[in-house]
Amino acid sequence: MAGTDASQARTDAVRALEAEFGELINRFRRVISENAERLSPGMLPAAYKVFTTIVRRESVTQAALAEQLMLDKGQLSRTVRELEQRGLVQRAPDPADGRSSLLSPTAEGLRRLHAARAPREDLLLNALADWPLEDIHELTRLLHALSETARG
Repeated sequence: MAGTDASQARTDAVRALEAEFGELINRFRRVISENAERLSPGMLPAAYKVFTTIVRRESVTQAALAEQLMLDKGQLSRTVRELEQRGLVQRAPDPADGRSSLLSPTAEGLRRLHAARAPREDLLLNALADWPLEDIHELTRLLHALSETARG
């Protein structure tokens, strides 16, 4: 009986965590949508995600980007073309493989991203303002561990 109680308690705790993740994800989706619109009016959140991933990686092949974001290569190709047309992304030959190119943010793209993020830049900083630094590091460590485990 005690094992069943412990199992149910774990299930309940995981369900509560899932619900909290759902709420957090919804809030961040709104922020991402707002940032995408400020970055380039009419930009969809998915294109914003592709662009910010390119920014984080600094230079990445389209194949590596598709794998990281788990996106269909055709859809990603259309999104990258859109980002290029908006002046946010540029291509350069990949020195490691002449058949592919490296995607990187343009200086204009970086400038516009900074401006788009500025109104909400302090959102997380303010939310964690009263947290001890050790707790922030521990949350980061735990989220990373969860992310790695969930990749399976």
